[in-house]
Amino acid sequence: MKIMKLTRGFISAIICTIAGVSSAQNPVIQTHYSPDPAPMVYKGKVYVYTGDDIPGFDFYYMTKWWVFSSADMVNWTDHGSPIALESFSWARDRAWASQCIERNGKFYWYICVQTIENNMAVGVAVADKPEGPFKDALGKPLITNGSWSNIDPTVFIDDDGQAYLYWGNGSLYYAKLNKDMVSYSGEIVTVPQSVESFGGIRRPRNPNTSPSAQEGPPNKDTYVEGPWFYKRNGKYYQMFAGMTKGTECLSYSISDNATGPWKYQGKIMTDQPTNSFTNHGGIIDFKNKSYLFYHTGLLPGGGSYGRATAIEEFTYHADGTIPPITMTKAGVQPVGTLNPYQRKEAETIAWSEKCKIGENKKVGVFITDIRTGGYIKLRAVDFGEKAPESFSASIAAGLDGGILEVHIDSLGGTNLATINIPRTGGWEAWKTITEKTIAQVNGIHDLYFAFKGQNITAGRTLFNFDYWMFTKQDN
Repeated sequence: MKIMKLTRGFISAIICTIAGVSSAQNPVIQTHYSPDPAPMVYKGKVYVYTGDDIPGFDFYYMTKWWVFSSADMVNWTDHGSPIALESFSWARDRAWASQCIERNGKFYWYICVQTIENNMAVGVAVADKPEGPFKDALGKPLITNGSWSNIDPTVFIDDDGQAYLYWGNGSLYYAKLNKDMVSYSGEIVTVPQSVESFGGIRRPRNPNTSPSAQEGPPNKDTYVEGPWFYKRNGKYYQMFAGMTKGTECLSYSISDNATGPWKYQGKIMTDQPTNSFTNHGGIIDFKNKSYLFYHTGLLPGGGSYGRATAIEEFTYHADGTIPPITMTKAGVQPVGTLNPYQRKEAETIAWSEKCKIGENKKVGVFITDIRTGGYIKLRAVDFGEKAPESFSASIAAGLDGGILEVHIDSLGGTNLATINIPRTGGWEAWKTITEKTIAQVNGIHDLYFAFKGQNITAGRTLFNFDYWMFTKQDN
């Protein structure tokens, strides 16, 4: 048996060095597209609610939404798609941006869709858990008035209990939600826009008039869509998709009141190679750090109609303003560790290649479409002071020939275990397979599940993968 016993501090230093040089984290979801990320902090985890771009089309054709969660900001668990267009009897198409919020133990997910009356409307789904299952709370839209501007809802509950819903494309609107979170009081308000409040205002194009001759001061920016409303240290923030050089940027305004007046602050993320015309962001604080969620079109086959969630850490200035944020491939660093001696879902991933997400009623979400040369990476896995004795994985395979190898620190790193996968009776006939570990390891490491095949066609699916767990050595 190969022995590998290093101090945890020394191992951590090695991991940080490797991560700083070669690790990639953005986009944080690689198994499918995940545009318009809306983060929510709840009980020691960050939940992210996203859309689902359909690849291969030249428009924002989206039919469902997804949920992910993480306790460490780098290993994200895919909870599947708990709502879709068919969840709303009045919806027809365009499952666009959304946001979820908790109140009194219930979770309210505000979505927008094209209705069967052929306009855009805001609806709300409700659940008892952040990952669902969700159901339509009203059986009808919450916001509908025939306008195509009813998109991109953002929601916030103030310290006094008053909840606000903002939304809008081109124009920005808000309504005061009632305590039931599925109705509102008063009129829908259109928020005034100016150079002072949101950096500019949309002006009708006149080919016979130069920009300098138009009435009013020149625009610094323009509110387009995608508002994100939150409060920090007594100040209200309205982040939004602005416009720069013919493509969207992320900009923001600040107010002393939840309903304004707003004061434009500038651009947060602009002139970045996102490979996407749109950008849509969310900002949270988690474990004493601040994070910007946004999307890019940088996954293979991606672009403006194939976008994926990315994250950057940032630090507010002393006066509460936000610095310019540059997109990175490395993304963020772990703010916690993963315990390998507890059951872990295979769909908990820091990085992956050549595999996808499957979902059924029997086991829920699992990893499928696993191909030779693919892998799953996990970051900051803490094996503790004692080495593991064995490794177990829940596998389903209609054919044999698949191999699951477990490595630390890199795909070519120390091999902890190898499972030669037999037929289990079908692609959804699950079997837990256990193998003794062949190397000792302790401390904190990155963990890799490498997918290989033995005497099989390289392109075919190898097996399905539901969960895994290590077992500690006995005293």
